[in-house]
Amino acid sequence: MEKALAVVRMDTGATEALVEEAVELCEGVDAELVLLHVMPEDEYEDRMATRLETGSGGGTFSIDEAEREATHIAKEAGRRVVEEHDVDVEYRGVVGRLEQDAIEIAEDEGCDHMFISGRRRSPSGKAFFGDVTQRILLNFDGLVTVSLYDE
Repeated sequence: MEKALAVVRMDTGATEALVEEAVELCEGVDAELVLLHVMPEDEYEDRMATRLETGSGGGTFSIDEAEREATHIAKEAGRRVVEEHDVDVEYRGVVGRLEQDAIEIAEDEGCDHMFISGRRRSPSGKAFFGDVTQRILLNFDGLVTVSLYDE
């Protein structure tokens, strides 16, 4: 592994475990890491509509502003874990579709490994892969580590 991408979300427990796993593995093999947060398009549109209705934030919510916010979420998700380890990290934030953007950015960055989270659903501990996780597993041309969390 030379470079990995970890997809971080807003749920702190699952995200922190995912980031810790990615950082420790990257540090162990001297690989670079990209922490990515994708703000869903519908969330962006809802926030933009709210600002237009209320007039808050000047009544606008630009793509650039949304991507800065998404990048900030990626930084906050990794801040504590990254500070404790010696690993090169790049933070990215985009507005779009998670599976499409994660794969595209991983390919653009030259990542050969991706870390994503998936839900553990059954009492036996079997993984339940949602559509996004499944599409990434099927379409990413590299290794994928899925960190399971309980619903």
